[in-house]
Amino acid sequence: MKRKNISTNNEISDLLSLSLNGYEQKILIEGKSRTLPVVITLHGGPGTPIPFSVGCRGLFPEFTDNFIMVYWDQLGCGINNCIIDDAFSIDDFVKMTEDLIKEIKKRFVDNKILIFSTSWGSILSAKLLERNPNAVDGVIASGQIIKNVFLCEEVMNELDKSKISRRKMDKIRTVTVDNYSGKDLQLISTSLRKYTNAYQNKIGAKAPMGSIIKGLLTSPDYKFKDFKAIMVNGYMKNNSLWKEILRIDLSEILGGVEIPYLLLQGDTDIVASTQTAKSLVSNGNNPNLRIQVISNTGHMPGVEMMEALMRVLKETANEL
Repeated sequence: MKRKNISTNNEISDLLSLSLNGYEQKILIEGKSRTLPVVITLHGGPGTPIPFSVGCRGLFPEFTDNFIMVYWDQLGCGINNCIIDDAFSIDDFVKMTEDLIKEIKKRFVDNKILIFSTSWGSILSAKLLERNPNAVDGVIASGQIIKNVFLCEEVMNELDKSKISRRKMDKIRTVTVDNYSGKDLQLISTSLRKYTNAYQNKIGAKAPMGSIIKGLLTSPDYKFKDFKAIMVNGYMKNNSLWKEILRIDLSEILGGVEIPYLLLQGDTDIVASTQTAKSLVSNGNNPNLRIQVISNTGHMPGVEMMEALMRVLKETANEL
């Protein structure tokens, strides 16, 4: 009942169907007032629409009281589940993002528009600005991917210091961008989760995933198949996107951004390296590119990261 009251009291709470790069997709727009700044969320993965997804109607009043939130399950997951084969490229998703922004601008002509991107989504926000430097008014990126994802000395050294077995470590050391397999990446990811603070800092307060999952299961917009497709979805056999991700270097794009672009980085994040992000900002001379490092936080947003997100969204919107 509380959730329904939140949605009912919002001036905007609409499930829309839009054509994005030629693919019909559903998005949810929700906010207390039509005059609020707009925040378009670009989730991680590829294919993991958590915590913000189309199934979140009424779940985040702390955000929808202050912003018009645009929730998009990217093609291939959640409510927009379909097979993502190896014909898809990063640029296909950047074009979808660009089309989404155009549709939002048609509906909110006078509103400031921000992007909140996470991990894989931060690739899209950076590449978007390469295509259109002033596509939005500002970006806040959590766990910004810049370069050398997984296959770098920082990851290898951290795992080497951990309790991982020598057999697994020896296997990981043989993996390169030219010879990797999906199982290799899964081994590295699983090992980082288990043995390090790379994904979730073990002393940091974790986001209330139980209540979020319960909220998605009882969503007025999700069916069970949509909930299942948060994790088991059309990306399961895709290789083309990871081929690009492992080779990507966004340093030049980010170094030249023409709008406010804030990197929110966990202090123990080595998946999207915080050290790399700090070096990029400090060695550059671009006042638009800034960084805030969040204590006791890895790559996955925890309580500290979500609190920081709310604070910097408000600050950024007020500065524009």
